[in-house]
Amino acid sequence: MRKITLLLTSLLLVCSLSTAASADEVLLEHDGISLRADLNLADDKTLADGVVMMLHGTLAHNRMEIMTTVSELLNETGYNTLTVNLGFALDKRAEGMLDCGIEHRHHYEDAIEELKAWTGWLEKEGATKVAVWGHSRGGAQVSWFASENDSDLLSQIILVAPATFAATSAAEGYEKRYGKPLAELMSEAQKLVDAGKATEIMGVPGFVYCEDAKVSAESFVSYGRADERKNTPTTLKKITKPTLVVIGSADEVVTGLAEQLSGAAQDNVRVETIEGAGHFFRDLYADDMVEVMDDFLGWE
Repeated sequence: MRKITLLLTSLLLVCSLSTAASADEVLLEHDGISLRADLNLADDKTLADGVVMMLHGTLAHNRMEIMTTVSELLNETGYNTLTVNLGFALDKRAEGMLDCGIEHRHHYEDAIEELKAWTGWLEKEGATKVAVWGHSRGGAQVSWFASENDSDLLSQIILVAPATFAATSAAEGYEKRYGKPLAELMSEAQKLVDAGKATEIMGVPGFVYCEDAKVSAESFVSYGRADERKNTPTTLKKITKPTLVVIGSADEVVTGLAEQLSGAAQDNVRVETIEGAGHFFRDLYADDMVEVMDDFLGWE
């Protein structure tokens, strides 16, 4: 049985790489840079049949395993996909995890603006409906986006292991990991922003997942500030479109989400837990996810 599972996993990976290689790369001019995405059309489908727009997680990219695997499975099920690659303030940012050694000038909120830009592009290109899918931090950013940008074009929202946020936990986690109080660094960064030096580069012990990072003052403030819109359970309450939240029972990255959502009854929100799935829904758990998504979307 283990050999069969490993073989199926290998086949899925090969298929994912093949899909990424054959996808139509799209470039979109936005805020002084070119953004990248991969457009994958299902057999005999056009943009007029609708698109599932997909967003990756923290400092990641649109050709990571979960993105390519889910995109291919959706294509096989008859859904078009647009896998978005966040720009992180870099022109035509290539695939691959973001290099921690760069000077970080991107902002948490950039993702919301880029999702708006890609939604506009899809509408111009003839898409009649768009479902927006996000994983991990990307799920939290999609939830923020959907809570503030409702439109007739948006049909449904899908949040996969979406991130949560609590200011106290974030501050405690930062100091434990990097050995310096977050509040102290935030104060330094905010003083630079207030003095008109928002783009000045600071050397900090940690930024997101990057150690000994170089980051602009405004970027550090953007990621470090306490903003309830970073918390999925908060923004979820403001989403009016049908929304699917997919949780992995073995997720050790985003924990406690099911408990946070258990007391929040929302007629437009469906919560599904996939037993045994971890944060990245590897192996055959991606199939389980897409099966649930297909039932939720119900597109012909």
